Amino acid sequence: MGSITLKQVTKNFDEVNVIKPLDLEIRDGEFIVFVGPSGCGKSTLLRMIAGLEDTTSGNIDIDGQDATSTPPAKRGLAMVFQSYALYPHMSVRNNIAFPLKRAKVPAAEIEQKIASAAKILNLGDYLDRKPGQLSGGQRQRVAIGRAIVRQPSAFLFDEPLSNLDASLRVNMRLEISELHKSLKTTMIYVTHDQVEAMTMADRIAVFNAGIIEQVGTPLELYQYPVNRFVAGFIGSPKMNFIELKQTKEDGATCLGVRPEHFQITTDAGIWSGKVGVVEHLGSETFLHVQVDGIGTLTVKANGDCPLSYGDDISLSADQSKILRFNDQGMTLPSKGNQ
Repeated sequence: MGSITLKQVTKNFDEVNVIKPLDLEIRDGEFIVFVGPSGCGKSTLLRMIAGLEDTTSGNIDIDGQDATSTPPAKRGLAMVFQSYALYPHMSVRNNIAFPLKRAKVPAAEIEQKIASAAKILNLGDYLDRKPGQLSGGQRQRVAIGRAIVRQPSAFLFDEPLSNLDASLRVNMRLEISELHKSLKTTMIYVTHDQVEAMTMADRIAVFNAGIIEQVGTPLELYQYPVNRFVAGFIGSPKMNFIELKQTKEDGATCLGVRPEHFQITTDAGIWSGKVGVVEHLGSETFLHVQVDGIGTLTVKANGDCPLSYGDDISLSADQSKILRFNDQGMTLPSKGNQ
């Protein structure tokens, strides 16, 4: 089991309130990602769940039992940190075995668990190496292996890929997702990278200044963001925001259009401008279009788009895909999000 329930949880550091009263239900076996900008409280909340930070008020229940004051070692959780925190003088085998030896697990059982974790993580050929002889991705797999052998009710990942280069990040992203499918254990994963969140999560919790703005599946957050903050944070490249000079009848003061929802037209469109920087990425092209009175709009086009710097361009968009926001930044009902 690995259900975790947060009930009106808060966290203060002296006079600073970093987590405002917060409720969240984390389901047994799901992969939930906490995402948000630096300083939004996502890592602090993860450490509170782990027991590494005290809870100022509220309750943390693990599998239906109040664990708010339970020491970290007795919560049945395993945490994987941003830094690998491996012992450099120990072999991979001994690094993975370390928590089991501390718990005085029988030697035969330790060997069986090491073998099982090594098989899952493709570490069988590296068990006798030291961490300094491994790549960054291999070291992170060792850190995950050390967590796996404890057979926790939930894994807590605190930005585990941020120290890896771009290609390794993609590979490890897939490996952690595969690991979740294989183990079917609850995973809570903290990142500031919304691409990681979108590609890995069953559900995403979007954090902002100590509160959760919205919780939902990746597609729910992409298609139906509750406010401008979520709309701007989810999606890559980011959504374009177009400030309206006059408030529309429905109360809209701003429009939101994703780069992929623009249509390039030879007829007079809704917006006209000049192409600035063009980014050719092979399968797709991103145009940065200067529009008078609005600024720069990012437009996604086909990989073989013939437009170049200085070209005139006319843009339109499917009305059902345009989001509308009021002056409080809340999303207004439209054809696209009813």
